Amino acid sequence: MMLTLALLILCAALIYLSCEYFVNGIEWVGAQYGIARSAVGTVLAAFGTALPESVVTFVAVVFGHTAPHKDLGVGAALGGPLVLATIAYAVVGLTFVMTQTPQRASLLSRSEAQRLHRDQVWFLSVFLGKVALGLLAFPLKRWFGLLFLGVYAIYIRREIHAEHEEGAAEVTLEPLKFRPQERHPVSGWALLQTGLALAVIFVSSQVFVHQLEAIGPWLGLAPQLVALLLSPLATELPETLNAIIWVRQGKATLALGNISGAMMIQATVPSAFGILFTSWRFDPALIVAAAVTILSIVSLSRLLRRGAFTGARLAWFGLLYLLFAAGLVVIRR
Repeated sequence: MMLTLALLILCAALIYLSCEYFVNGIEWVGAQYGIARSAVGTVLAAFGTALPESVVTFVAVVFGHTAPHKDLGVGAALGGPLVLATIAYAVVGLTFVMTQTPQRASLLSRSEAQRLHRDQVWFLSVFLGKVALGLLAFPLKRWFGLLFLGVYAIYIRREIHAEHEEGAAEVTLEPLKFRPQERHPVSGWALLQTGLALAVIFVSSQVFVHQLEAIGPWLGLAPQLVALLLSPLATELPETLNAIIWVRQGKATLALGNISGAMMIQATVPSAFGILFTSWRFDPALIVAAAVTILSIVSLSRLLRRGAFTGARLAWFGLLYLLFAAGLVVIRR
């Protein structure tokens, strides 16, 4: 037990330090390749940080030969969006409140809030579709997985085109950590720093997940509950830590874009794997996870639409995760 706890702490520290290098490197990559700000968060950073949970789902549903292994993959596909929609958004709000200054009185501008609202509508539409598939059984259902991959391709195209339409504001980048003395480092250094940081994040996240899976039986949790309650806390750690770093730097748009972009990946890519390689049927625990996720996104969209989106209100979204845990206790009695 002591070794497991030590590994958890070590991996969390490694993930945080690697995220410092990752967010710094990915901003330089975006700037050097002409990718403007919001797509850096919603596409580049989200794609990188969503790798751990996508791999967990892919390995579980494709190479798992038992029902518990496949349940782990399906649970991860539902648990990831749940953690992001509750804990990750709450961390953004709490960090903003703790670092707020008179110069940073607003979390997002009006146009940024509108953009985030559109992202939530996209996510909710896709998420409702995958939940509906989890409640139904019919021939050829598994081929709908290909549709979800297509939807993500359309989303990426929309993000990139939206960037070109809006243009990018001039932003001063912090020096690249691998070349702090150079004002204009070559793109190879930015790619190297980002790639190495991502590799450390990936390996550390996998070790973190395995330690949490070891804790599950000690707590009397079934594999699917581990996938819903514990594993997503590890696989979503990079997005959550990226959010803390970016909000502290006054870049809340990137933090929220990273979360919303990662949610879109998880609503499509891991779900596509699950739909293609499993029966994709939801039990009561998965239905509770889906319901809490929907509640969070509907509430968030309402705040954005009313212009009432603040860090303090966002911080309360973490309580929805406790609501989910309470729901699991009730249905498991």
